[in-house]
Amino acid sequence: MSRQIAFLGTGIMGAPMAANLIEAGFTAAVWNRTRAKTDKLAALGARVADDPPDCVDGADYILSILDNGPVVREVFFDSGAADRMKRGAIFIDMASIPPRMAQEHAAWLEERGVGHIDAPVSGGSLGAAEGSLAIMAGGKQADFDRAEQDGIWKPMGRASYVGPTGSGQIVKLANQIMVACNIASVAQGLLFASQGGADPAQIPVALAGGHADSRALQEHGRRMINRDFRPGAPIRNFVKDLDTVLENAADFGLAQLPMVQVVRDAFKALQDEGYERWDHSAFLLHLERLNAPARMGDKDDTPPEA
Repeated sequence: MSRQIAFLGTGIMGAPMAANLIEAGFTAAVWNRTRAKTDKLAALGARVADDPPDCVDGADYILSILDNGPVVREVFFDSGAADRMKRGAIFIDMASIPPRMAQEHAAWLEERGVGHIDAPVSGGSLGAAEGSLAIMAGGKQADFDRAEQDGIWKPMGRASYVGPTGSGQIVKLANQIMVACNIASVAQGLLFASQGGADPAQIPVALAGGHADSRALQEHGRRMINRDFRPGAPIRNFVKDLDTVLENAADFGLAQLPMVQVVRDAFKALQDEGYERWDHSAFLLHLERLNAPARMGDKDDTPPEA
């Protein structure tokens, strides 16, 4: 039996994720605040909804990837969309939001007879396009298994069940800690080697397979080398996630995460200087400012599209 899905939030990440689900055979309704961002999905056969309640109406699975927790609350609860979800449906929230907010949403939906899975992702826009995202899912095991049986996860990537509601968000925050520190290390290593006279373009090749190799080096390192800062993941979202890490650390009994604090402050400085929409590989720009006039390469910066 064909499953009806709703997908809300068809931006940099959501559009390719929804396209992969449609191409896998799901019947879809889609919605985005900027309607033009649904055009390509309409061409694939999706129904473009007028508003969130219209989009979720009758769907077996409601998926979304929105900017932050307050936007999720606005789109689904303040709009009345949650009240239009049919009993027995499952809401899969793929945004990065605070764990406690995910737990609140799950409790509100349970009162309506709707399941909830918090399933944030890692892999950026490239992973979304390739269908190779790492998906961290928290919620009821039965809801996760049902979604897996119905083929929801595979078109988007590799999903792992990591525990009860909120666990997906906690694991995503752990992911952001590792990514943030890794990107900062990659930028420092590349700039150091470049200033020393080595060819930075050859560093990802030379280090491939070694202990310093990582996706951050191979993907974000190449963005730095090419000075291409069009977002796979914008700095504003990274700052939001690192702030959530630090807010939750105290609740978890952790007095200090010193590397996270330093890297967060560097990203926040970039955001405050107007780089909020730039990819987080633009950490290189912060590092170059600290070491002016040092600069890696002679290519012009490629900023986000207007």
